[in-house]
Order: sequence, then C-alpha cells, then structure tokens
Amino acid sequence: MLREADGYISGQEICEKFNVSRTAVWKVIRRLQEDGYEVEAVRNKGYRMVESPDILTKEEVESCMHTEWAGRNVVCYKVTDSTNLRIKQMGDEGALAGTLAVAEEQTAGRGRRGRSWESPAGAGIFMSVLLRPKITPDKASMLTIVTACSTAKGIKKYFENEGASCPDIQIKWPNDLVVNGKKLAGILTEMSTQIDYINYVTVGIGINANTKKFPEELKDHATSLYLECGHMVKRASVIASIMKCFEEDYRLFLETEDLSGLMETYMSMLVNRDRDVLVLDPSGTYKAKALGIDKNGELIVRREDGTSEHVYAGEVSVRGVYGYV
Repeated sequence: MLREADGYISGQEICEKFNVSRTAVWKVIRRLQEDGYEVEAVRNKGYRMVESPDILTKEEVESCMHTEWAGRNVVCYKVTDSTNLRIKQMGDEGALAGTLAVAEEQTAGRGRRGRSWESPAGAGIFMSVLLRPKITPDKASMLTIVTACSTAKGIKKYFENEGASCPDIQIKWPNDLVVNGKKLAGILTEMSTQIDYINYVTVGIGINANTKKFPEELKDHATSLYLECGHMVKRASVIASIMKCFEEDYRLFLETEDLSGLMETYMSMLVNRDRDVLVLDPSGTYKAKALGIDKNGELIVRREDGTSEHVYAGEVSVRGVYGYV
C-alpha cells in the first residue's frame, strides 16, 4: 500500500484494509523503519514511503512483482549453498512453476561447465526459477537463450523505469551478459527428466549488481551494474523486471517450441555477431566468423574455408580471438 500510494495513506485506511488497530499499524511502520525503509509519518496526513532500501526479503521482492505466475511465490535466503540446489529440492517436492529462490549470499554458487560463481553477500543477484514446461527434453537447452534475452531486456527495462541511462548490455553466445567486453551475468539451466518427459527445469541467474570491486584475478574480466552506471541499483526491482520480461518471452517460446519469436531481439544484442571467434570443440579448436543463431539456438559460424556449421552450446564453447569476447 505504501509503495503504490501516490502520497500519504491515512492510518485509518490501513487499519480498515487489514482489520487491525492503530497501534498495530504504528508497530509495523516502526519495524519497516528499522529495516531501512524511509517512511514519513505526519499527523492528520498519515504515512508515506520516501525511500526503500536495497534488501532482498520475501516481502520486498513480492511487492515489486507484477507478473501472473513467474516469481509470485518467492523464497528468500540470507545464506544458502546454491539457489539452483534449493529450487531442485522444491521441484522434487512438487512446488509450483514460477517459484523463485533468491539469496543474499551463496556458498556454492555454480556456473556453466561446473565452474564456481562468486557470490558475496549484499551485492549480487543470485536467483533461480522453477519451470515445468510441456516440451521434450531436447528443447530444454533453448531456455538458456530465452533467459539470457529476458535478463538483458529486464535490466534495460529497470533503468528505463528509473529514468536512468542503461549500460550497453550485450550477450556472448549462448548465455553470458557482457558490458564493454566484461562479464556482467551468467545463466545456468539444469533439468530433471525422464527419457521423453521433463519433470522440471531449474534456471539460475547470477548478476553482478552492486559489486564495487572485484578480486585482482577477476577485475579485468568482470563488471557490475554499479561500476558501469555509477550508482546502486535496487536489486528487488531488477529481479521483478527480469521476471516480467521472462514471463513474456517464455510464453513466446512455448507457443513455437523454438526461438523464432526471439531471434531478432537476441541477435540485436549478440556481441559475437559478424566477429571472428575461436570455436573450442572437443575434436579441435578452430577459427570462424559468427553469423548469428538459428531457431534452435545453435550458433551459425563460417569456417575459414567458407563452409558453414551450426554449433551446439552443450558441446562447445566460443571465445573471442583475442580475449573473452
């Protein structure tokens, strides 16, 4: 009520909405203030939300959410091993699609190909969403690209809503978000499956949001929204914006069961497009020019001998010839 009000809300209005006493309302306002919310209380006017802190609680995240199902059930952790592991557990226990796990800190964050993901407290966005798509398992890998697209769009939408300029976010195929050649975010998709049936899919998203400095070994390869735009972002609002875009993109994907509805948007952000890359194939590394993606999310490359190939992300990695991108 405080967030959505245009001005002050009277204490009486809050009392009637929740059927509680004025004293109960006052106690909750005090608790919000202790948590860092700047709530103004004026006699004969009521209460007004002046500023929200950058905190990740169930109430804060859910109050920012404007989706139909994605992120409507939020589970927040101050510390957990990995939000993907928590969502897997919830998936096994029958949780609804759209359930979202968010952590302030991860002790065992993971990236693609088993790499670790730095997850310090209070600065990043570490979240995983539970999906139960009615598609065949061979199509699930495309959800990584859907999520990369949605994450980039959601961050841009957040800055637009804030009236602030957004860093130029690009995508390094298949699923890394980059700014100025440095990694901003990563996505990890995992699934529980039968031979021809998906039990559930876990999509994890890690974003360097308010990180002010990186360890020496990462500073040349990683960046954050804070470092790129020069100010803190409200992580709960970023999460809600991403979930809103994801819900729309996921619906498009399920309609076609391919990426035909998202290819144009994805390729407009593809940092590898029309650039020379190194294709790190298990059978041997080779140099090629990246042309774009096909409707299945495979990267189309042209070898130096002129032949074209479609590269599958599950088998190979792609790097820039002279560096990460």
